[in-house]
Amino acid sequence: MSFPLLTATAAVPAIGAIATAAVPAAKRTAAKWLALAFSLVTFALALVIAFRFVPGAKGPYQLTESHAWIRDFGVRYELGVDGIAVALIALTALLIPFVILAGWHDADPLEETAAPDSGSAAGNRRNSWRPTQGFFALILAVEAMVILSFEATDVFLFYIFFEAMLIPMYFLIGGFGDRAHVHGEEQAATQRSYAAVKFLLYNLVGGLIMLAAVIGLYAVTADQLGTGTFSLQQIVEARAAGKLELGTGTERLLFLGFFFAFAVKAPLWPLHTWLPNAMGEATAPVAVLITAVVDKVGTFAMLRFCLQLFPGASRWATPAILVLALISIVYGALLAVGQRDIKRLIAYASISHFGFIILGIFAMTTQGQSGATLYMVNHGISTAALMLVAGFLISRRGSRLIADYGGVQKVAPVLAGTFLVGGLATLSLPGLAPFVSEFLVLVGTFSRYPVIGIIATLGIVLAALYVLVLYQRTMTGPVKAEVRSMPDLRVRELVVVAPLIALLLFLGVYPKPLTDIVNPAVGHTLSVVDKKDPKPAVQVDAVPGGARHGHAAPDQDVEAAK
Repeated sequence: MSFPLLTATAAVPAIGAIATAAVPAAKRTAAKWLALAFSLVTFALALVIAFRFVPGAKGPYQLTESHAWIRDFGVRYELGVDGIAVALIALTALLIPFVILAGWHDADPLEETAAPDSGSAAGNRRNSWRPTQGFFALILAVEAMVILSFEATDVFLFYIFFEAMLIPMYFLIGGFGDRAHVHGEEQAATQRSYAAVKFLLYNLVGGLIMLAAVIGLYAVTADQLGTGTFSLQQIVEARAAGKLELGTGTERLLFLGFFFAFAVKAPLWPLHTWLPNAMGEATAPVAVLITAVVDKVGTFAMLRFCLQLFPGASRWATPAILVLALISIVYGALLAVGQRDIKRLIAYASISHFGFIILGIFAMTTQGQSGATLYMVNHGISTAALMLVAGFLISRRGSRLIADYGGVQKVAPVLAGTFLVGGLATLSLPGLAPFVSEFLVLVGTFSRYPVIGIIATLGIVLAALYVLVLYQRTMTGPVKAEVRSMPDLRVRELVVVAPLIALLLFLGVYPKPLTDIVNPAVGHTLSVVDKKDPKPAVQVDAVPGGARHGHAAPDQDVEAAK
């Protein structure tokens, strides 16, 4: 196909960001509709990618584009997608229109926000004009960079957008914070600034370490191949053909450089501490952008770059990474149980869920990696549903504290019902999309690491605890005076929430469209890492000459039984 579909899918939101930022200051509403229109066009192009993609076709990547860029350093503009990338591009393009709609008034002047649509006390605060055009332009800029990160098959090209997305995210967190302050407005501004700087510093440090590893990888390829290259496919093929040998020590150092950056972005314990601050201080739509979109780049990169570039080091580091993932699962869930802030609770729950994703990736089984990829998609949808409804709730009451709510389901039953469905998806209730992915992760882990698989199930128990307690304290019981006049979800808010809930139900009972796309890419990754699914013990008690119950029969006994 001559049309550069992958480039176009990333270029549309980038152009949209420029166009939205250029809208005159007095035309705030026009800027919103323009940003929404560009996000919908991007979603349409993502659907075209999904329909053009052929699962199981020859070659690891499809719809490829390759052009010389910086010839002297072997940098190319190379794009390509496998099934995992297709699923995550579709997730990103799907969520951005909902993020824009949910944040429709988040960057308006405060007196306008408080007028007909928020139900909060924000109008009593001093007027502070916010650059509405900038808010929506930054969202589209993040979308463009995330999509290019999923498409890039040149390591250096990926690194550029992996780092560049930090800049718009920094301004979204620090410049457009949540208006429902736990403390006074001046202290809230300080907290926003702290959260934004912490986010930036953590991820910059990770990126700088990765940059050193990227340069080291180029030096090795230049030494052994004669010409340095950043092409993922060329490096993988050269290693498979025996033309490129990294050496055990070199490979492990380079792997750690890449993995550290991805673990910060993911985020994996103990590199997670920036996430609760960032999600707590950001607006609800920006919090969704962080955990449902941007953080997925970290786990995706583990599959595409860590495992495929450094298969030996990936196998070497697996035991330690599984332990860290297990700690993330239990630690994140325990801290979620003790939270008083609704948004920070969802943030710690996400840390626990990312632990499951990383657990599935490094279990090195078909079920585990398929489940991890599905978990990326399903976690994005479920967290978006829960966080956005929580944002609508918080905007009405003007508080993020759980203790300030009670009896909401009696005055706003639709809001309470959608909040419940989002919460049940977060705890992976059977019949909702996250259950399938979590089940596959646990099965894939248990088949190779049964002890870790058993301990990881504790995360499910704790998830039920923090979700149900959250719902009980906010939605049930006596109606508090402050919520008696709380309006139910409005049309715009229903347009945001209803499709996400419908997707949770559909993918919960019929995940096949996703698994068909994802499974061939998972099989390719495992073949590069040279890992096969463990074989179960064979029981042949019913066959004459078979082995005793619980043991595999020797080869000669199996042949005799045949």
